[in-house]
Amino acid sequence: MAISGRVPLLLLLGVVAVLLRPETSTTWLWTLAVGLLVGLDVLLAPAPSSLSLERRPVGSVRLGDPATSVLVATNDSRRRLRGVVRDSWQPTAGARANRHRIALGPGDRVPLPTPLLPRRRGDLRALGVTVRLQGPLGLASRQATRPLDGTVRALPPFESRKHLPSRLARLRDLDGRAAVRVRGQGTEFDSLREYVRGDDVRAIDWRASARSRNVVVRTWQPERDRRVVLVLDTSRTSAGRIGDVPRLDSAMDAALLLASLASRAGDRVDVVAGDRRVRSRLRFAGARDIAARLQEAMADVEPVIAEADWDALAGAVTGLGRQRALLVLLTPLEPAAVEEGLLPVLPTLTRHHRVVLASVRDPELERLAADRAGLDEVYDAAAAERAIGRRRHTAGLLRALGVDVLDADDLPPVLADHYLSLKARGLL
Repeated sequence: MAISGRVPLLLLLGVVAVLLRPETSTTWLWTLAVGLLVGLDVLLAPAPSSLSLERRPVGSVRLGDPATSVLVATNDSRRRLRGVVRDSWQPTAGARANRHRIALGPGDRVPLPTPLLPRRRGDLRALGVTVRLQGPLGLASRQATRPLDGTVRALPPFESRKHLPSRLARLRDLDGRAAVRVRGQGTEFDSLREYVRGDDVRAIDWRASARSRNVVVRTWQPERDRRVVLVLDTSRTSAGRIGDVPRLDSAMDAALLLASLASRAGDRVDVVAGDRRVRSRLRFAGARDIAARLQEAMADVEPVIAEADWDALAGAVTGLGRQRALLVLLTPLEPAAVEEGLLPVLPTLTRHHRVVLASVRDPELERLAADRAGLDEVYDAAAAERAIGRRRHTAGLLRALGVDVLDADDLPPVLADHYLSLKARGLL
């Protein structure tokens, strides 16, 4: 049951009666009369079950983009229904204007839209629908909350999509689809031409030279149909934030850009996500809609407050195949976590794959290291310099093992450029 604002007004009107007849009994009689009216109104109010509700599917939306959940309310009774319907969602769904006033005649139907603005990835759910129907006097209402399933799936936003056209143009240059064909030190045969001074003698094609008057050499181009394996670290280090964005979300953005670029290059893309255990293992051979599929797969991946088990993740990578691949480890360059967990398994990975460690750098460290205006700032600068020094030391250890280390504020374009550079030099 719920009362309306008319009940306090009726009680205030009792002041007039008390002034006309200033006795205690007047106060009690007036209060009793108001209570009887409220009780009568509750008895005459229609039952909330007389209003049937159904929810239209919301579907998926990129994080930060608006969506709309629509309830369809139908009056199943023979009476006119007046009241309020409240569509409740979990806070991160960003439901706004979710209270809807209704006035429905018998058999009437009306859509009740609730705008949503998701603020977190994953499946965001409706908590229930509260129906409050007024009595004929407008003093009180009968109220009930019923569960009504509803879900909006918030996908990673893929903000780095803006970098894709420029990288695809460079890829077309590498693949020979643009006006200029780039021939590099790849391993995929391109064409034959005459030998000129400075050419590598190992490139001479002796059979072709025997059939020609001149010495002939082979030219090569960056290879296609290679493997790219993305390993997404979802351990405790990925839960940290750079500004307002979790490290894991930044890593996802970089993974989406690289996967989109590699699939356009004809490479096969595999994705492994995990921490102390493997959370997801995906294969996208020949997928044209790889970005959309990868967004769906990563939508409900969340950081786990536990250390990463790199032995298990390395085993998952091996389980995808032993063919040489570009192995991209999307994990923070945190010295303790890397040196204790990742370093022991790197020799095995670098023996079979080209390994890249891609990390999002926190620009706040450089800012703290540069600010030495006062005593407190000097202490902060010393701590920041120590942290930066440890990161450089760890990066040096990784490079000594043959790992390419990318530590950048804006990781997605840096990782995409590194991939194109490796492809141009035939190092995949």
